[in-house]
Amino acid sequence: MDSIIDRRHNPKGRSLGNRQRFVRRARSHIRRAVKENLRDRPVTDSESGENVSIPADDVHEPGFVQDTRAGEHRRVLPRNREFHEGDRIPRPSGGGGGGGSEGSEEGEGEDNFTFVLTREEFLDIFFEDLALPDMVKQRIAAETAPVPRRAGFTKDGPPNRMNLVRTMHNSMARRVALGRPGMGALNALEYELERLRNGEIQPADGQSAERRIAEIEETLERYARRRKQVPYIDPIDLRYNHFETVQRPIAQAVMFCLMDVSASMDEDMKDLAKRFFMLLHLFLKRQYERVEVVFIRHTQHAEEVDEENFFHGRQTGGTVVSSAFAETLRIVEERYPIDDWNLYLAQASDGDDAPSDIKRCTDLLTEKVLPICQYVAYVEIARDPGGRRSLPAQSELWDAYEPLTAEHHHFATRRIQRPSDIYPVFRDLFRKDSVTQ
Repeated sequence: MDSIIDRRHNPKGRSLGNRQRFVRRARSHIRRAVKENLRDRPVTDSESGENVSIPADDVHEPGFVQDTRAGEHRRVLPRNREFHEGDRIPRPSGGGGGGGSEGSEEGEGEDNFTFVLTREEFLDIFFEDLALPDMVKQRIAAETAPVPRRAGFTKDGPPNRMNLVRTMHNSMARRVALGRPGMGALNALEYELERLRNGEIQPADGQSAERRIAEIEETLERYARRRKQVPYIDPIDLRYNHFETVQRPIAQAVMFCLMDVSASMDEDMKDLAKRFFMLLHLFLKRQYERVEVVFIRHTQHAEEVDEENFFHGRQTGGTVVSSAFAETLRIVEERYPIDDWNLYLAQASDGDDAPSDIKRCTDLLTEKVLPICQYVAYVEIARDPGGRRSLPAQSELWDAYEPLTAEHHHFATRRIQRPSDIYPVFRDLFRKDSVTQ
């Protein structure tokens, strides 16, 4: 079967189908290229697409070319004094011909094929294998959401829901059943009439040209009346897509974002934490219809804030990490019954904490937070060793958390030192097989 590919520019989305087919065809290469490019991509650049390069051999369309080194060829060579007709010339050694541009004396090849993914295509590929794990609690009964579902066709509806294919099928069936003359028959009769009038042809059955012309004119008049009586599109032909609303249970989830903004977190470290939570917020908004996000900032005290204050507030102070867990538990008790909500928690801190508070942190995490949460992720923001100051490889809070990861499969800890670590850590934390489902 022949395939026609539209090579034109994309006025008003006319080449969108071709682009989507290409993205599906090269998806494995695109996914690999996106993951390689993520290491140097700034998290704040989430509104743009991505330049992707894939091997040119993987985007070539199959085709047949003539192998110039095979078969028998006859040529006339001017000024030839060495060979005569019938002489056999040894075939050159080497393989068959093929495409490709010569790059050097060592081989042949072509530059990689480079194109730009749109923001939507980039986010689809980046988030396609990520998910919030163990989202199993659903509220049924009153907590359902209306979802439209296809339910056949109807004779009435708004113009934007008209089903053109079904409408044209009905129109064609009605026109055939009622004997409406088609344009092909009309054109044939008019062409014959014109030739008869010009004397180019004579009737095949031996009748006179005048009589045949009169018959054709009468037939054309009858056809015209019939076409007026049987319109091309009739209101009874119209069909519209019909949707009915069904109620589906809503999988409810809430993500608690806990960020340490104490004095031990310098501006670079706070920026890393904010970038991680920006990426998490984008992921939740894009992938889930019903996920609420609770933002909590903490110093020696913790408080729930809105999105603007979470990312742009400038409060600072001492460090009591357990205050964030206490605030989380208070909010859960007030607004999110654990029987109805899937609870998730992401914590970002530099690991500095008052020595007397570390045991309280681990107790709250082990006894109250982990038992009610589907998944808990702790991201430690470490200073880059190239900076003026550096911390030990692991903080005291990390040392206290680490044994818990072996006991609780839904608790994960990761470290971030520089912006290039954010994407790999995020994907590692939220890939679909990161925890036991």
